[in-house]
Amino acid sequence: MGIHPTAVVAATAVLADEVDIGPYCVVGGRVRLGARTRLHSHVAVQGDTTIGADCEIFPFAVLGETPQDKKIKGEAEGVLRIGDGNRIREHVTIHGGTPFGNGTTRIGDHNLLLVGSHVGHDATIGNHCVLTNSAMVAGHALIGDRAILGAMVGVHQFARVGQLAMIGAGAMVSHDAPPFALVQGDRARLVGVNVVGLARNGYSAEQKAVIKRVYRLLFWRAGNLAQKVEQVRSSALGREDVGRLVLDFVSSSHRGVCMPRAGRFLTSGDGKETVDATTG
Repeated sequence: MGIHPTAVVAATAVLADEVDIGPYCVVGGRVRLGARTRLHSHVAVQGDTTIGADCEIFPFAVLGETPQDKKIKGEAEGVLRIGDGNRIREHVTIHGGTPFGNGTTRIGDHNLLLVGSHVGHDATIGNHCVLTNSAMVAGHALIGDRAILGAMVGVHQFARVGQLAMIGAGAMVSHDAPPFALVQGDRARLVGVNVVGLARNGYSAEQKAVIKRVYRLLFWRAGNLAQKVEQVRSSALGREDVGRLVLDFVSSSHRGVCMPRAGRFLTSGDGKETVDATTG
């Protein structure tokens, strides 16, 4: 444990106890590393970046560099906040926030970012998420807790992925993916409920039944989406926590939500769009 003699660590960097910095790493002057965090070799951490305790960062990851925003002129140190217990694999890039967004890129706790994945400026990643190889999260996007992005998934700027959603490999997510959804395809479409994820995370049979029923009524029935949301909200399903979670997510969508393959993408705000012919 300690700082390898070939590492370049700024004198003003703040290092907690038992930090391990490997060969040829570069740590900037405004960086703070939490206890027992380990940087393998060739890791670059720059900008106003805080990394929590017990994180492990693998070779050639670049964290906190100047955000990729054309409005930024020259070098700029964005704000990046990474929580505890994260594993960030080789060639991952995460950029700090910008003055044109919320100002901060946030990564929660206990996430796994696999080789070549990217998190853009001003984005937010929750807790216990998995970004598989080459998954790309654009600026200002939001990824909810325990979501999984498959290999080469692309999440559009400002799009949201809800809690425990599973995004299949190669999907291009330009609309919001609701909580507990199973989404895949180009462009990404809703194909079902993430029943495997629900089972692995201890959801009860009753909770799973509520989620499936809410999805059936919202997404596999013809009609106006905004009206269906209010109908479900006024029913017993709307009084269940997991039901409200889906309803609140859908009703707060600005980009519209991913709809089933048999339907069209709908927005929840103006009430003008309806689902094309769907099966029950």
